[in-house]
Amino acid sequence: MKALDRAIARFCYKHPKFGIKNLMLYIVFGTAAVYLLGLMDRTNTLMSFLLFDPHLILRGQVWRLVTFLFIPESGSGMGGFGDIFLLMISLYFYYFIGSTLERQWGTARFTIYYLSGVLLNILFGFLVYYIPVWAGYGPGPAGLDPMYLNLSLFFAFASIWPDSMVLVFFIIPVKMKWLAWLDAAFFLVSILLNMPVFPLNLLPVVAILNFFLFCGDNLFSGLRRGRGYSKRRAEFRANIHQVRDEEKLKNYRHKCSVCGRTDVTNPELEFRYCSKCAGYHCFCEDHINSHVHFTE
Repeated sequence: MKALDRAIARFCYKHPKFGIKNLMLYIVFGTAAVYLLGLMDRTNTLMSFLLFDPHLILRGQVWRLVTFLFIPESGSGMGGFGDIFLLMISLYFYYFIGSTLERQWGTARFTIYYLSGVLLNILFGFLVYYIPVWAGYGPGPAGLDPMYLNLSLFFAFASIWPDSMVLVFFIIPVKMKWLAWLDAAFFLVSILLNMPVFPLNLLPVVAILNFFLFCGDNLFSGLRRGRGYSKRRAEFRANIHQVRDEEKLKNYRHKCSVCGRTDVTNPELEFRYCSKCAGYHCFCEDHINSHVHFTE
């Protein structure tokens, strides 16, 4: 996972303009629009044209590879205003978590995270549909729910800011790490309750896999270092000897403001200045897209 994280960081460093800016805003508005149009469509014709269906995709309806992302979550059972209220709360949290991660990681890394989740979902959907066909049992269940991909953003957020507080229903203060545990419990219950549609009920596992691919290294490192783990503190400790060598060799030109590595101690690294930070702050290729911006 560390090698993958390093490769992604290098790609983001070399392609700073890659990605879809405000990606979650498009997801949220697209979902809201589909929901409102669906209220006026009593025959569910609209949803039938947006659902993920491998058979129809291979027959030319390729838009389904994208449009399934905008299908709203199924109703809560309360009906009417209750469903609308819960949808608004969900979309608000998706936007808040997604936009915060984009500011922290950068547009390129966040876009890669979300698109990799989409690709894993699509691959899983085709496998679920066609493996039974190859085995001679007929097509498997079709349809993908983007809810689990969006909910996996909570895990990523909690792995970076576990003790940050959010207001559930704009009233109840809860730490993100407890919301992440609640999210994990929901994933487990969803898998168990949807056993009749096996293996489609394993869709939450695909979302968790995407999270571990991007954040697993930081998460496991944090668990090894205990509750007081700090990502920046751990990076500093891991490079303390390099920093001491750098202090002895003052003839460096660039020094990372996060880990302290320089072009003298680590000549293989590339360094760049951040235009969003107040003042002049240099960062190595591993932190140019994943640091907290300096302010006055």
